[in-house]
Amino acid sequence: MEVQTTGRSIDSVLERVLSMNILSSDYFKEIHQLKTYHEVVDEIYNQVDHVEPWMTGNCRGPSTAFCLLYKLFTLKLTVKQMHGLLKHRDSPYIRAVGFLYLRCVAEPKTLWGWCEHYVKDDEEFSPGSNGRVSTMGVYVRDLLLGQYYFDTLFPRIPLPIVRQIVNNLEKMNLPAKHSGLTGEADRRGGSDDIARRPPSVKASLSVSFGQRAPHRASTRDSSPVRRTIIPPNERRHREDEPRRSSPVRGHRDRDREIGRRRHRYDDRKDRETRRSSYSDSRDYDRHRGSKSRRSRSRSPSLHGDGTNHRLSSPFKDASTSRNLAKLKDLYGDTSDTQSYGSGDNRIGRDTNTDEVIRLGGSSWK
Repeated sequence: MEVQTTGRSIDSVLERVLSMNILSSDYFKEIHQLKTYHEVVDEIYNQVDHVEPWMTGNCRGPSTAFCLLYKLFTLKLTVKQMHGLLKHRDSPYIRAVGFLYLRCVAEPKTLWGWCEHYVKDDEEFSPGSNGRVSTMGVYVRDLLLGQYYFDTLFPRIPLPIVRQIVNNLEKMNLPAKHSGLTGEADRRGGSDDIARRPPSVKASLSVSFGQRAPHRASTRDSSPVRRTIIPPNERRHREDEPRRSSPVRGHRDRDREIGRRRHRYDDRKDRETRRSSYSDSRDYDRHRGSKSRRSRSRSPSLHGDGTNHRLSSPFKDASTSRNLAKLKDLYGDTSDTQSYGSGDNRIGRDTNTDEVIRLGGSSWK
């Protein structure tokens, strides 16, 4: 007959990050060839020296004990095999793995019946890698009273069953509180003597599998996945404290603000100055242009007798000479002809223009 279990799947018995690391580890792939209960027990006897879930130091991976524990999950132990684990005398770690099996998969109502005879067990061993020695009885009581085991957690035991276990321990005159041998009883506290993985290693394992691994306050703060929520009043106090404790920084900020204001004022003054100078230059240019146009229209070109003549150009004189030559060819040379009224008076040929007008007749005047 198999041990009465909760019926949960193997993957949901342990934390996801721990289960994924176990399934992907090289050691678990090696022990895949172990097919029987006795082969697994012999492997525990030869290889296991602590029952923490993770390897010691900075090694990233599940421990040998939990890889073999996962292998036992797949075998689905019977009641007889379970009694053989709990009463095994060759190694205390074989017994410890048996109690871990019960804590993870057994029906919570049956836990006290399995562990009642072992809560006073005085066999000494070191469950952690720190070398701290304790008895098997203390180890079993911590498994029953706490959900958090080193750096992982177990399935929750219903509160009425926990109260019943506490009452039974009190009737036996045994401590009814968690000793801290396998980690803290809840998230709020814990012993510094417990061997723990570095926060960076646990955080990287959590990120790689999309789930948090650490459960301690210190590791939660350092983990990029889970952060401790700070109350609003404490957050406000932390934000105001640096401002009060650093007067030099306040003076520096004030001086920087004053400098920015002066810079903006100087820029505004420069823009106003450039605008006024530009408008003055435009007014001056406009006044100068109107004055020059007025002087050109009112200043005549005087030639000798005060008569206003336009300035002659060489191109204009050439065209006039050509016209005069054509007229001479048509009408002949009339330079010696007398005027119409008097023979003594001759028309003066001061310019070529007068000759053209005389040759054209009186109607041209």
